[in-house]
Amino acid sequence: MDVTSGSAQLATESHGSGAPTVLLVHAGVTDQRSWSQVVDRLADRRCLTYDQRGYGRTTYEPEDGWSSVDDAVAVLDAYAVDAAVVVACSMGGRVALQLALTHPGRVRGLALIAPAITGGPGHVYEPEVQALSDASDAAWERGDLDEVNRIDAQVWLDGPLAPEGRVGGAARDLFLDMNRIAIEADEPGDQRGDVEAWDRLGEIAVPTLLMIGDLDLSYLKDYVGHAAAAIPDARLVELPGVAHLPQLEGDERTLSEIAAFVASVGG
Repeated sequence: MDVTSGSAQLATESHGSGAPTVLLVHAGVTDQRSWSQVVDRLADRRCLTYDQRGYGRTTYEPEDGWSSVDDAVAVLDAYAVDAAVVVACSMGGRVALQLALTHPGRVRGLALIAPAITGGPGHVYEPEVQALSDASDAAWERGDLDEVNRIDAQVWLDGPLAPEGRVGGAARDLFLDMNRIAIEADEPGDQRGDVEAWDRLGEIAVPTLLMIGDLDLSYLKDYVGHAAAAIPDARLVELPGVAHLPQLEGDERTLSEIAAFVASVGG
């Protein structure tokens, strides 16, 4: 169903049943379809997925002061969920951390893949990654969105230093479709800043699982390392042979770790 949050109609889906409820928050180069293999693995749980503003089937009018945290809360409220285990990736991880800090009673646990963290230090790309970033910027300037999409797939799906095309088939086709929607989307307006999470991670008081692919960007590995040290009793899992979106690859270690974590939080 569509869930109203401010000027947005958030496209959401509910899958399965069983406690605890799991809220899945997608990365900034995908949409809710990226969680299909996780939802399948969690078939005995109630899973809620949704498209954030600028992604998938969600529609919106430009709105300054909107909040991705408010949108996540709106989804939980629409399905009458008091608290959920939040599984999130990248940009979705940023939302999940802010949700845990601003609405701690709504979060039962966090399973985060390569989370972005507000308030973190700046980063410097490796030369090879900087070259890809520069090429993407140039393609954007000349309006070559196919090239932007291709480079995004190389960086975020394959891994920036892995061979291009490492991930193929249905996963690559889906990535290119999801990311193309995001590339072409209208701007939703200036988002309200909720919290700077970097220096407040020690306040998180729920079970936390952190995952990072060994083919992912080096600065994200540093971010996850900081989070693992700062969040009390957080568990860090390094994922061999995958990059930024292991759930889209159907990586068995990723799926198993998420399922085990959700089971450990319990009903």
